[in-house]
Amino acid sequence: MKFLKYSLLFTILFTSCKSTKNVMDTNAIAKEISAKKVAKKHIAANFDKKTIDAKLKVNFNNGKTNQSLSVQMKIKKDEVIWLKGTKLITIFKAEITPTSVRYYSSLFKNYFEGDFSMIKELLGVEINFNQLQNLFLGQALLDVSQEKQIVEITNNSYVLTPEKQAALYDIFFTINPSHFKLEEQAIVNVEKNLRLDVKYPSYNLINKVVFPSEINIIAKNTKSLTAIDLEYKSVEFDTNVEMSFDIPNGYKRLEF
Repeated sequence: MKFLKYSLLFTILFTSCKSTKNVMDTNAIAKEISAKKVAKKHIAANFDKKTIDAKLKVNFNNGKTNQSLSVQMKIKKDEVIWLKGTKLITIFKAEITPTSVRYYSSLFKNYFEGDFSMIKELLGVEINFNQLQNLFLGQALLDVSQEKQIVEITNNSYVLTPEKQAALYDIFFTINPSHFKLEEQAIVNVEKNLRLDVKYPSYNLINKVVFPSEINIIAKNTKSLTAIDLEYKSVEFDTNVEMSFDIPNGYKRLEF
């Protein structure tokens, strides 16, 4: 009986330790620490796998088009982001690298091949490959270690802002104290009435990796408001991702 009792005790302890190791501490308290330490912990939480193979549900609404799509996303970290949107048939494909954006729509028979001007048109702000990749991963669009930051604790979250804001934009990063990934990031130009808000309502723990489960993007300018909601339905890391991309003949070129 003693043996059974202690075996049961060790089993409980072992499984408890094992499970807590793989669970995010949702009750973490944002303690008073320096902005430099918050920034360092956020950078340390960066995604460190080589590839992502994900399926997403995406809702897109810009006031003119309101559409829900299934999207397959494949990423080779720091090399390429590949997207395919479907709704019974393939609606679009996109291939984004650090130097170029390629896109075509099977629905509208048009294509784009060029720089990041298409992404700027969509989101309203200048954005490069690394920043777009970070957006999908729950990381800050800007390197928080490059400039001196200030930190405030608001609603049990760390809010990081550059000590000297950029000339054109004010930038805010809201960081969760349990895993130091983003809860929200905002880029605001009050003078031009431009605003990009990216929110991360929740995260999942996938193979010990803290990864967003949903992302809400709102891009606003003087002429329009675009809302993009992404929900990750499945995610795999470090698989052999294959990406094909060929623009069909006869499609009309888009200009931005």
